[in-house]
Amino acid sequence: MAAEVSLLEMLDARERRVHHQQELLAQYQKPLVCFTMNIAGPVKDSPLIRRGFARGQQLLRQQFLRAKLTPLHTDAACAPTGCEAFYVLDADPLAIKKFTTDIEDATPLGRLFDMDVLRPNGIKVDREELHLEGRRCLICGGPAKACSSRRIHTVAELQAKTTAILTETLDAWDAATAAQQAVRALLYEVTTTPKPGLVDRRNSGSHTDMDSFTFMSSAASLYPYFEACAKAGRATMDRPAPETFAALRPLGCEAEGEMLDATHGINTHKGVIFSIGITCAALGRLDRSLWKDSARVLAEVSAMTKGLTAQDFAGVTAETAVTAGQKLYVQYGITGVRGQVEAGLPAVLEHGLPALEQGLAQGYDINRAGCGALLAILAHSTDTNIIARSSRKRQLALVDELNALLAQTPYPDEAVLAALDDRFIAEHLSPGGSADLLALTYLLHFFRTDASI
Repeated sequence: MAAEVSLLEMLDARERRVHHQQELLAQYQKPLVCFTMNIAGPVKDSPLIRRGFARGQQLLRQQFLRAKLTPLHTDAACAPTGCEAFYVLDADPLAIKKFTTDIEDATPLGRLFDMDVLRPNGIKVDREELHLEGRRCLICGGPAKACSSRRIHTVAELQAKTTAILTETLDAWDAATAAQQAVRALLYEVTTTPKPGLVDRRNSGSHTDMDSFTFMSSAASLYPYFEACAKAGRATMDRPAPETFAALRPLGCEAEGEMLDATHGINTHKGVIFSIGITCAALGRLDRSLWKDSARVLAEVSAMTKGLTAQDFAGVTAETAVTAGQKLYVQYGITGVRGQVEAGLPAVLEHGLPALEQGLAQGYDINRAGCGALLAILAHSTDTNIIARSSRKRQLALVDELNALLAQTPYPDEAVLAALDDRFIAEHLSPGGSADLLALTYLLHFFRTDASI
């Protein structure tokens, strides 16, 4: 239960805020932005309000980048009396006020933002100086000052409207962020070079019907699908996890059609429609604060797909097996990507992601660390694409060979990778399943490390 604060506590907080403003103005003699949330009622702080505040901070940072401004000073804090952030900027106060009002007026969420701009002498810049009208009422759209002074709307009405704005806006933001980063992960995967037997910037690998541009077209077509998966996860977050997975099936069928339409019938991303679609839904089921916890995200993937392997392979025998996956399951007990997701994608969590991040920590760039992550995944999982293009015996031999290579050099140089690529192409081998897991590795890495997300 969120704590209520008294009028006296709010007055004390306002006095402290004014004192801090005066300190910063005296120290820097530059314009100051003071950002707070306009929240009606006695509850000024909650996880939902803090998420809204974080979005406001992100929007401000983006405007600083647009204006080529680096704050001379930044500090922020959240307390029961509300969230506050302070930014000292070396810029024209009217120019600053222009982009803060743009933020306030652009979306319903902006109506909850108070972004005051103070001149070095402490005088506030008014909206009227930019020939802008005053703030609008949250509920009726009329002049906010008139509604507030006359108390036309009850506190309960304002609180309900505030909660609705925060929930709807932030859920949409989360879904868009998940989709954006999923597409980014696909683009990182295809441009990681050289990858043995796979499409990259060096060549088309063991494929004659696709190239890197095919993959880019495919990735772009999947943005709406990834967004829909995240929304489906959020809509079903209070229901059993397998129900979310069931909701993804029709979305996946539609997405496969969109992919094939974008690529003129070429299968580029069928695997990630499955694995990253599930992961986006898992993100939707979880609070954004948990997205950095890769183990927690993949545990949700596992919960969503519990029993999938047994269900999909029930009754399959050597006589009834039709698909390549069914035949491998009957002959070798290989469960493929179904087994991976049901187990929480251990190839990613235990091998791909550690290899990527350890490579970056050792000073390698994202490309070389990504190549190392791909080899780690390939060496510690069963890539059914390799088996389909050769044999189980050849796949096991490759695993042994790669483990020996990685024991000597976890991040082989370009010459070694290029030679491996040439060998895979000569044998028509393409570890497409491992490439899908590399994309997922990138996606989790983005959420773990990118402060802008």
